[in-house]
Amino acid sequence: MAASPSECCTLKKTLNRLISKTSASTRARTHSEPLYVISLERYGRDTDFGFRFPDSISMSESLFDATITDGDCKIRVSLDPYLNRLVSRNKLHCGCVIRNVEFSRGEDSDGDGSAFHVCSLEVDRLSGGDGALRALSSVNVRSIPWMRAEPSSGPLRARRSSYLQLWNNQDFYGEMWRDTPPSEPGSEDSEDEIIDTRSTVSLAELRRHFLSGSHRYRGALCVRILHKSRLMYYGKADQKCECPYKAELQVGDGSSNACVVLWNTLCLDWYRILQPGQVLKLCRYRVKESYSSRTGQDSDPHIEISLNSRNPTAQITIIPKSQISPDWALPDLPHMFICGQELHNCPQGNICDVIGVVIFVGRPERVRKKEGQMSEIEEYRWLQLEDGTSDKPIMIKLFSTSQPDIQSRIYPMALVVCTRLKLIKCTVDRATAFEYLTNTSLTQVYCTGIGSQPVMPYRGLRPIRQFLQWLKQVDESSMLEKAVFGGYFSYPPLPVSLNSFMENRQGGAGLISGGEMKLECERLNYRERQQFAVQCIITAACYHHREDSGRTQYSDLPSASLSPRVPRQREGPEPHRTPVKRKLFSSATPRKRLAPPLQPTATEDDVERDFCLFDGAMEFLVGEHDDDSNDDDDDDEEDFSTPPTSPMTSRLGLTRVAIETLPRVFCYERRHVQAVAVGMQVNSFHKLLPQRELESFSPASCFTGYFTLTMRALSDGVILDVVFLPAAPGNLHWMPLPLTHDNSWESVLSHGGFSPHALPPSPADLIATASQLTNQRLVCVLEACALGGEKVELVLNRAFPLR
Repeated sequence: MAASPSECCTLKKTLNRLISKTSASTRARTHSEPLYVISLERYGRDTDFGFRFPDSISMSESLFDATITDGDCKIRVSLDPYLNRLVSRNKLHCGCVIRNVEFSRGEDSDGDGSAFHVCSLEVDRLSGGDGALRALSSVNVRSIPWMRAEPSSGPLRARRSSYLQLWNNQDFYGEMWRDTPPSEPGSEDSEDEIIDTRSTVSLAELRRHFLSGSHRYRGALCVRILHKSRLMYYGKADQKCECPYKAELQVGDGSSNACVVLWNTLCLDWYRILQPGQVLKLCRYRVKESYSSRTGQDSDPHIEISLNSRNPTAQITIIPKSQISPDWALPDLPHMFICGQELHNCPQGNICDVIGVVIFVGRPERVRKKEGQMSEIEEYRWLQLEDGTSDKPIMIKLFSTSQPDIQSRIYPMALVVCTRLKLIKCTVDRATAFEYLTNTSLTQVYCTGIGSQPVMPYRGLRPIRQFLQWLKQVDESSMLEKAVFGGYFSYPPLPVSLNSFMENRQGGAGLISGGEMKLECERLNYRERQQFAVQCIITAACYHHREDSGRTQYSDLPSASLSPRVPRQREGPEPHRTPVKRKLFSSATPRKRLAPPLQPTATEDDVERDFCLFDGAMEFLVGEHDDDSNDDDDDDEEDFSTPPTSPMTSRLGLTRVAIETLPRVFCYERRHVQAVAVGMQVNSFHKLLPQRELESFSPASCFTGYFTLTMRALSDGVILDVVFLPAAPGNLHWMPLPLTHDNSWESVLSHGGFSPHALPPSPADLIATASQLTNQRLVCVLEACALGGEKVELVLNRAFPLR
């Protein structure tokens, strides 16, 4: 007779032994057989952290819970803070296989040990990053039973009411964030009598009462939401607040404007629901002087209206459009739409709104922002939009706007509106300026094609209708040919001289040694990006040509040595070798010049038969609106292997380009899969894709090949394996400067690409002139990005010769 699932569950047997009376003295037990991580959730630590983990006070502000299974049962466990680094580097993640897991009992779980804690574990590197996906391919993971009763939805080791998004603090996460209004709260507060909800008071009257010292104001507020901020998470380990969130609404009525602040659990109840353009009735609020007035940023005192979940319990009511009285004289939504042609004439710091068709969506990356003594990693991605008014795309560095449902589904060919963006202007070499737009705290994003009818309060405005008129005339096939998804992207371009580069550092770190850079790269978190400047010489290089299959390969040609200290060695044909030395260049193409690459022709496989760009735009015109309203972590350690070096030599970087680095042709039919494949590591098993899924999308036609350079740091001999993606006409990095050069190695490296006034040279032509770099000392500007696990991508942005 076959054994029942419960009898086969090795995980359950291990944990039952841990909590059994016969092993009461056992404080931990190790499970050696493979377990699978099927979810991973993050939360901020609280005031009890020091008692629970006295040896981990200096660890990060985050804690993690994981759901693990052996295929027969599953359990949610807390992870020891010493495992945080594995998570932050994306070595331990959803979909991986773990072994030798050491469990301990949760001592604060009603004494029954039902909450378990993982003290240590080993990530099974040989199974690959998606080993759980393969092992559980025939299992309905959702139906795997819990070992005990289903755990509560909250964090296990902190008094927090919700989990945080895995990779940033701005996006909401979890089912507790409501998308429908809550029922009206009861009247249990002692201060109810001071507010008469039947009468109304204007913002101007409220301000006069408050500034006169009379705090016994009466009446409800009827206001329109003008702007909505992103979420602000202020949780710290020394604070007891269970729901440390706040969000701001800029509101107005016929008399004045003010800031409304949602605090704590009101954010859970209302943040997703409230949108710019809605009219609210607010009762049972508190009034205080605004933050800008208190800090001296505003000489004219203003009020701030606080809405709390208690003392008193605020009442929020969304007033239907049919019940809005014209007598209220509510203000219209302020909009400041500008087109791409006007950006060049706008001043630095200008706040504006834009609309356009997305032609490029970069991969999500993270950058560390420091404010005072605080340091936080924020997530962003680059967008390029076209609106028909300029040959240059509108460049947007878009950080989180607390709209994860929208931002995770911004694809090429979608129509996007971004509001309240700030213009950044960067001067290169004192004469050339590049501009891009980025977030303010009030930025909102609207996008077509997300399967819902979001509030789009700008409908009916003249700039929107003019844009849609242009959209009717767009050749969709030619637009689709330009659409690119993912890949490495750097903007704005750096200067082309070392002096200008150093002048524009604006207090950034100067030159560092190779060893210091290696240490800094080891500290990088998953998808965190940082720029370094290192003195190097190039010792070897290789050109990798992309065939029509979309996969890169090594081709065999005679090689040349750049340095007499590096002996020449012939490279074998195998694509997954580990050579001791690498040659200068190789190419299977004949000696000829490369014409600017052509874009592919759209086929029926690329586009759904019923896809129409303008039909997608109808979301901007229809609906309820008022027309008058203005790699595997290791890839078996072959694809990203590091050549062996002497024990005295350190090495950093990848010897081949990572799959995340290459831009991909946009596939409309599989856009949802492509978005997940390009995106950050997911935290839930049902969203997981095979790590090789990204390779099913061909590299963009603008990508014809790449260089890998081997460099040696002059300071300490650290070897750097670097990818170089030179800018050329037609490719993603082509932002030509109004300067010409001779396409020599020195010029190509200092400009970051080829001359705008001549055809790009072939790799064979560059090989013929390689001797000019022999022992040439260079200041190399490198972009480092941690891609997960041990993979650190190094991309050469500029290399300036030292005279």
